[in-house]
Amino acid sequence: MKPILPEAFSRSMDDPGKLVLDTRSAADFVNGYIPGAVFIGLSSPRFAEWATTLLDRSMSLLLVSEPGTEREVAEQLLKAGFPEPEAYLEGGFAAWSAAGKPVDMIIEVEADELAMDIPFDENLLVLDVRNETEYADGHVKDAMLMPLESFSDMANIAMIEENQTVYIHCKSGYRSVIAASLLKREGMHNLRNVAGGWDAIVQESRIETEKDTKALN
Repeated sequence: MKPILPEAFSRSMDDPGKLVLDTRSAADFVNGYIPGAVFIGLSSPRFAEWATTLLDRSMSLLLVSEPGTEREVAEQLLKAGFPEPEAYLEGGFAAWSAAGKPVDMIIEVEADELAMDIPFDENLLVLDVRNETEYADGHVKDAMLMPLESFSDMANIAMIEENQTVYIHCKSGYRSVIAASLLKREGMHNLRNVAGGWDAIVQESRIETEKDTKALN
């Protein structure tokens, strides 16, 4: 695994057999990332598990990580059965930005903004990427359940209509950022990440929620 500067990194990305994996924090990722990158934050104890579930092992990985963590990322990926990443971005995302390279962002909204938008946007879709048990124990009324695990087959996003404004959430905001990065990589840009996830949503009294008691039983 070699360090490469932004210009060479950009050229490497042109190869369709390569994937940019960004392992910084979710907060840093939503505020700016390399277009097309997939986010899986190293801070999660399930980092290797999510990588195994969601990434195509036939792709050569190009890393964007917090400077100094590249070796840790590579070791976790190797233990999970991935080949060693091909290269990492020298200087991290800061170097990419300083070089004037293209940057994308994920729009993040607070739960109170979701509460204000629900009554007035007929195309609004709340996309819940938690697991089935979490969803059954409480979810936004009429929310669509699409567990993050199901994003291993991106054909599932065909259930989302092009005219819908997607508000995506998980429990606290980590899994939803992974999902948002995957959706944007597939060309879906009309989405919002709900900051704080379900933990924030349940504190907002204007958002109607419900439980699936049959599923819980």
